[in-house]
Amino acid sequence: MSEDATAPDPPRARPEPSPTRSGAVSDTFAAGLLRCMIETPSPSCHEATLARSLVDAMAQLGFAAYVDQVGNVVGEIGRGNGPVVLLIGHLDTVPGGPAVRAEAGRLYGRGAVDAKGPLAAMVCAAASADFGGRIVVVGAVEEEIASRGSREIRRRLPRPDAVVVGEPSGWSTITLGYKGKLDLRYRVSVPATHPSNPVAKASELAVRCWTTLLELLGPDSGNGSFDRPGATLVSLRADQVQAEAELSVRTPPGYDVDGLLRELTRRTPDGELTVVNRVAACRADHRNPVVRALSAGIRAQRARPALKVKTGTSDMNVLAEQWDVPMATYGPGDSSLDHSDDEHIVLADYLRGIAVLRHALRELDAPAPAAERVNGYRLAPSGA
Repeated sequence: MSEDATAPDPPRARPEPSPTRSGAVSDTFAAGLLRCMIETPSPSCHEATLARSLVDAMAQLGFAAYVDQVGNVVGEIGRGNGPVVLLIGHLDTVPGGPAVRAEAGRLYGRGAVDAKGPLAAMVCAAASADFGGRIVVVGAVEEEIASRGSREIRRRLPRPDAVVVGEPSGWSTITLGYKGKLDLRYRVSVPATHPSNPVAKASELAVRCWTTLLELLGPDSGNGSFDRPGATLVSLRADQVQAEAELSVRTPPGYDVDGLLRELTRRTPDGELTVVNRVAACRADHRNPVVRALSAGIRAQRARPALKVKTGTSDMNVLAEQWDVPMATYGPGDSSLDHSDDEHIVLADYLRGIAVLRHALRELDAPAPAAERVNGYRLAPSGA
């Protein structure tokens, strides 16, 4: 982790002595926490200042909170014998974004939607939930580049009983799944020669790698469909002698990634093809307990829950590769504003998201009907 040593300490949100509503974090505190987080820049690999600030805020709310060895914020609250629920969002953002400001009930700034809004909502909901087990809230690092933080959480923490991943879905919508991702790098070098020489130049070979990839994916490929693969030419740096291309492929569930790699390697023998990052697609069962609990929370806010899948990738993919537990993605915010120059969150939607999560936690903790009961709870405690 690295950061600007001269950066000033960020402003710190302070909870009121008592909440405005019994059993809930006040709206004033919740809005202040989110603004504090947005005002603290945290592009990927530079999350340390925000991490320290969030640990302080979580400690004020009653969490046992710390920064782990890769820079994740980990906060635990509750010591009961009920289930263990992991709420995980991410600290990092892409660079840039609009100036931080509140205007007409909206809070603008980088990360307002992706994904400081969902993470702040998780912190506030967990702090005010009536929950008989243990809630672990994680702010993960480097989700925007290689999910380093969630990979460390997956490696180090015991498997929880349920997971909610914090990404913008819209406060009344639940995300069930994401495409997988395959990041590739193609490098090629050839001897210098006259431009009129008919031998292939490095720039031409790099372009040929890209067109070959598109051919292998098929004529119906594209990034607009969840059920079909889609490719992006991320970057291309080339001249006649040397070339490097970065390629990204989004893959649907069940896609034969190994077969694609074998054939692409076979058809591009002049260069070196390297897998930079790889994660499988994931899709949760819409009947699982987490989806049902979030749906109940949305209905409690007098809305009809909607379900969707996304063509991008999130930390849900990383966790689902090894943890076969009830899981879904949820968070307030309009995902069409991700990474945009107009990124903002409607504060009323953010507060509704907190209420939905708080209700969902209560649902996960509630005694189950006899036919569904495992140790008295809807979810079996860890180790059961």
